[in-house]
Amino acid sequence: MLQRRAFATLLLVTTTLVAPAALAQSAPPPAPSTPPPAAQPSMPNAAPSDVTGAAQQAGDPQQEVEVSSPGYNADDVQDIVVVGRNIPNAVRATPQVISVLSGADIARTGEGDIAGALSRVTGLSVVGGGFVYVRGLGDRYSSSMLNGSPLPSPEPLRRSVPLDIFPTSIVGSALVQKTYSVNYPGEFGGGVINLTTKAIPTESFISVGGSVAADTRTTGGLGYTYYGGDHDWLGFDDGTRKVPGFIKNAADGSGIIPSDQVATLSNASTTLLQRNKNLPANFSGEASGGLVFDIGGDRLGFIASASASNTFRTRATTQQDSVSPDGTLRNDFRTVLTDNRIVANGLLGIGYEFGPNTIRATGVYIHDTLKQGRLSGATVYNNSSGLRLQQNTNWFERQLVEGQAVGEFKLTDDLHLDVRGAYANSKRNAPYERQFDYLCSPTTTTGLPITVTERPGVGGFQCGGAYQVTQRFSPFASIIFSRLSENLYSGQGDLSYKLDIGRPVTLSAGYYYSDTDRTSTRLQFNYQTARGGGTAPGYPYNLLRPDYLLSVDSIAANQIQLQFSTPLGAYAYDAGLTIHAGYGQAEAEITDGVRATAGVRYETAKEDVTPIGATTTRLKNDYFLPALTVTWNFASDMQLRASGSKTISRPQFRELAPQQFRDPESDRLFFGNPNLSDSELYNFEARYEYFFGRDQRFTLGGFYKHIKNPVEQVGFYTGADDRLQTGFTNLPKAKLYGGEIELQKYFPLDTLGGDFFATRRALFIANYTYSKSSITADDSCAPNVLSQTLGSCQAGFGPASLQFRDGASLTGQSDHLVNVQVGLEDTASLSQITMLFNYASDRVTNRGPSNLSGVGFQPDIVEKPGIRLDLVARQGFKLGGGQWELKLEARNLTGTRFEEGQTFGDGQRVLANSYRLGRIFSAGISTTF
Repeated sequence: MLQRRAFATLLLVTTTLVAPAALAQSAPPPAPSTPPPAAQPSMPNAAPSDVTGAAQQAGDPQQEVEVSSPGYNADDVQDIVVVGRNIPNAVRATPQVISVLSGADIARTGEGDIAGALSRVTGLSVVGGGFVYVRGLGDRYSSSMLNGSPLPSPEPLRRSVPLDIFPTSIVGSALVQKTYSVNYPGEFGGGVINLTTKAIPTESFISVGGSVAADTRTTGGLGYTYYGGDHDWLGFDDGTRKVPGFIKNAADGSGIIPSDQVATLSNASTTLLQRNKNLPANFSGEASGGLVFDIGGDRLGFIASASASNTFRTRATTQQDSVSPDGTLRNDFRTVLTDNRIVANGLLGIGYEFGPNTIRATGVYIHDTLKQGRLSGATVYNNSSGLRLQQNTNWFERQLVEGQAVGEFKLTDDLHLDVRGAYANSKRNAPYERQFDYLCSPTTTTGLPITVTERPGVGGFQCGGAYQVTQRFSPFASIIFSRLSENLYSGQGDLSYKLDIGRPVTLSAGYYYSDTDRTSTRLQFNYQTARGGGTAPGYPYNLLRPDYLLSVDSIAANQIQLQFSTPLGAYAYDAGLTIHAGYGQAEAEITDGVRATAGVRYETAKEDVTPIGATTTRLKNDYFLPALTVTWNFASDMQLRASGSKTISRPQFRELAPQQFRDPESDRLFFGNPNLSDSELYNFEARYEYFFGRDQRFTLGGFYKHIKNPVEQVGFYTGADDRLQTGFTNLPKAKLYGGEIELQKYFPLDTLGGDFFATRRALFIANYTYSKSSITADDSCAPNVLSQTLGSCQAGFGPASLQFRDGASLTGQSDHLVNVQVGLEDTASLSQITMLFNYASDRVTNRGPSNLSGVGFQPDIVEKPGIRLDLVARQGFKLGGGQWELKLEARNLTGTRFEEGQTFGDGQRVLANSYRLGRIFSAGISTTF
């Protein structure tokens, strides 16, 4: 039971600050379930690549997935492959190295979002917040697409999209391409992930379903919540958090919000942290439907789906930091966070097939809200006041809307044309991020001990009194309003022509355009009193809990104002990225058993970031990006591949913008650097593939990447309270190399005898990725995160050796990744039970402070992902004229904890972020008619 957990650390001190009422949260009514996997038409020349035919009946593992890309037609497979050789697997038939997750593969994992499902793919790992890393390269080196069109990110800290916002209910299949081909955008580092939504169904259907889940660390236990608005349980604000005009315009005036206006802000409902001693279970529901009409020889189809989920997660964390070379603790917090995440999604698609041609239009809507309550208690080592208490209430609302149209035309038997266009908008709104700090008195030189007990309310620590922290250390109370909006327009056209000059040759060419614009604003205000020029209200107001402190009477008596906090850098910026590109590619069988794909892409781009009150940063570069892949089909079931290419990586908007921002997941501050430049990557890969049966294979490969001017994180200290921040700079170079091995094998069990085993088979899927990276940090000049000029470098630059340890690994890279799936399934009907094992070795998530901070190099902050064991069971049955599915899941059976920390030379361990993860048990049921 959660009541027995170590939350007593915070409870006694909160009796004067936290209302004793429990907050009841309503769960949304169960809304319907996943559509039946409906087959999708092949998309010849789809750009970049589309996976189709993936949504077969989940229990039928025999159906194949079709894969196509510009200049590579599914219709042409038999022409490209040496005549007479069987190609039993679509993964083999494509020119590039790919991994495919079909509808059946996704369903087998039981994951609720596509990020979780992709974590089972060879060489992929998912790092905080659903960001997928390919072969250990950071999220900046992985791009995401939806039906071949790029996606904008709703995250201010990243350009890439957190894929955990995509439920598996709207994704028909997913493709990961790890070797570059010129029909893709030039920003290609580790790989590209293309999600394909469900399209024209094979027959009309309707499907509904729902699930309920319990988290052993959260459900039925204690957490911290706050009321907010009446519609919070839906993930939408009812107007409670509406930001008034005087807040939006404060930075343009004196920066002072007077008391009478402060009193009009939403206070108690977004400020008062409450204890909920019985957090509810997690719920989700889905509904979908499809219609198909035959019009002569043509087909018109519609498909729609909607889903919603409401989940709670409580984390009891240890958060420590040190500014000493030996790891002596400076702060030691015990923090309890309760996240209430509400996600709503919708998809609407229409398709028309006439002859060999297809026209499709798709609209996707995703709304993802995180409502967070946070309470921390700490012995503050760098302040003699003793125990410190910190309270936060947050609301992070993300939204993604995309509409796209695709036309696929077979003009002649040999000439194909594809065109597509898309518009997408992403938003992130975080109003009323509140923080209050209290210190306990009487003060001591050693602070008060933090005692952890088994039951809340027994033991723990007790304050002899409390007062607000003064501005000397940090604002005693602050409020932040931030907002981001990004628009992305994109279009692409591809033309392919098949020649017969003794051997089949396919020539393809295309044009790509995208235009992205972003606006980001972050306004921070600190509470202060105009009475006597002080920085905090006087006694007895300084002892009040936050909602009383900000009551109308208290504000009037203390003349409490809001002071706009001049940020480190800019409080707002505009950014844009415009790309034009064209490519040419040839694909041919150059001799018996040997085929090659060669091409070059020309890409020009203009990227600019304009901070308020600062100079615009402009990057304008153009590149020729060649790529070559050669495949030798030396046996009927074996082949060798080799590929080489050049690609690029541009700095993200957030990395260029000199704006301070706090990541709610890691609770860290980030700051951009306008002096960054593009990175160039040289990619090489060789791979052996053995296909010994349908959907069965053994692969072994190696890869090497040389990166020129990679963008990497660097840690530094600045500000009155010396908090660790993360900046960005270019290194001279880095390299990444490694290998992958994969085995997928089925074992028929009919030889065991009996009706039960007659149609059943055992499944074994295993993959292992080894990767090793190192950075070069010599005396070459690199952009300085503190804008200092050091040595003989130009203004704003300094030697890389002062900012990094030479030979350190890249951020986010795990040396070892292991995935294993062992299962039993019925080939004649839906009946599966699968055990899923996942292991990731240690990886750097944040750099320790550099020599620039005056403390020498500290160890990097390293995450220990460890092992994870899941169990998923699915059973189909017929009832009342419908097809039913019962699904049972058990997640994190090993109880693996999350841990990030630094290890110093003498073994001293500083836990930057450490907490227990709960085991999650869920049950769901759905039906299809």
